[in-house]
Amino acid sequence: MKNKISSLFILSFLLLWIFPSCVSIPKNVKPVKAFDANKYLGKWYEIARLDMRFERNLNNVTATYSLNQNGTIKVDNRGYDYVDEKWKQSVGKAKFIEGKDLGSLKVSFFGPFYAGYHVVALDDQYQYALVAGSNQKYLWILSRTKEIPENVKLDYLKIAQKMGYNTDALIWVEHNQ
Repeated sequence: MKNKISSLFILSFLLLWIFPSCVSIPKNVKPVKAFDANKYLGKWYEIARLDMRFERNLNNVTATYSLNQNGTIKVDNRGYDYVDEKWKQSVGKAKFIEGKDLGSLKVSFFGPFYAGYHVVALDDQYQYALVAGSNQKYLWILSRTKEIPENVKLDYLKIAQKMGYNTDALIWVEHNQ
């Protein structure tokens, strides 16, 4: 029995070492204060993102957030893979890292492994959001509608550039369905 516990401990340690929970806030990134999760809940359209393997070849991408009974936030990401010609969906959960009034959460789609999700810009009506991940490889521009006003787009690009993000690498998501 002792060997099984030791083996489980070692395996857990190795998994956490190989696949760490990355919930840190990147340098120069400041999550919004006075964040209201209830206003943030609902459907968001992905307007732009930095490329990543989880979303490669996806258009018509949406993220829908709802409250779970245990107080966590259900994250339901969906997009159409135009290469494989099929819809893909990933459901996870989000938890606040600090207080619920700071737009800094950790999100998991794979068991105990979390990544940072930091809302860094948000309009007063919760219609447009700029979200940073755990490092400078992850950035999203979100909107409640399939389009974003040019002035909001330019403001969010400036904010992202000031934080050190390569906005020239953004993928502008098509919404045609």
